[in-house]
Amino acid sequence: MTTAADPVVRLRLDLAYDGAGFAGWARQPALRTVQGVLEDALATVLRAAPRGEALPRVTVAGRTDAGVHARGQVAHVDVGVAALLATRGRSDRDGPTALVARLAGVLPGDLVVHRVTVAPSGFDARFSALRRRYVYRVCDDAALRDPLRRGHVLWHRRALDADAMAAAARPLVGRHDFAAFCKPRPEATTIRTLERFEWSRVTSGPDEGLVVAHVQADAFCHSMVRALVGASLVIGERRRPAGWAAELLAGRRRDGAAAVVPPHGLTLEEVGYPPDAELAERAVQTRARRRPEEAAGTPGCECD
Repeated sequence: MTTAADPVVRLRLDLAYDGAGFAGWARQPALRTVQGVLEDALATVLRAAPRGEALPRVTVAGRTDAGVHARGQVAHVDVGVAALLATRGRSDRDGPTALVARLAGVLPGDLVVHRVTVAPSGFDARFSALRRRYVYRVCDDAALRDPLRRGHVLWHRRALDADAMAAAARPLVGRHDFAAFCKPRPEATTIRTLERFEWSRVTSGPDEGLVVAHVQADAFCHSMVRALVGASLVIGERRRPAGWAAELLAGRRRDGAAAVVPPHGLTLEEVGYPPDAELAERAVQTRARRRPEEAAGTPGCECD
């Protein structure tokens, strides 16, 4: 427990991970998860057990499913100031900088905390977030298959029409009921605001030749991104016309032809937040919208 003499500080953690070795974000008994590994590492470096303190609890901006990667994940954790300062040892580093170094010494290679900062007033990694941006990478040319990236790019056997996929994606942008692209959960809403859904064939850089989707929304329901990609691939193969995705959206029913694609091609690239002065109000607004889902036990369902 903490007292007035042992105040608590909220820290923002910016982290990245290779999802291949994790059973998703959320801590689960007997399974290796990102949250479980991170919280255990924090407990070690903050020496929570010897101090008789509870395990540090981490709140994340967007929970990811098993096999999904993250390059720009954000989380927060509340820790005692004394425990944070103790991480400095004999160095002259500040507490957050020392914590980054200490975590680097105990975390596995597939999970990295890049930065730790004292969070601004009102900051909540999950509820203060304005948007999450994912990228899904597909290789449809056998000559471009890179075995060193096979764990982060979907290898697709058929050639894709990226222009048709881009045309199909445009009508889906906006506030809609995405029931056709979400795994249903009791009493949880499937209404989301899709801010960006774009497909293109990359012409330069490390993704040159790949067909890549940028998908951004205020939040995502379960498997939404991977279902959107699945429908897009059907259109890219020219097995359905470009308007088929909009028809699925309007019908609000799952279609077996639009399969959920494998998770390894998906990466959470970025989480966006408002200016510091608006963080608390954003969190209040988000909680108000999510309250019915929280009561149903599906808090926000930002999974993908």
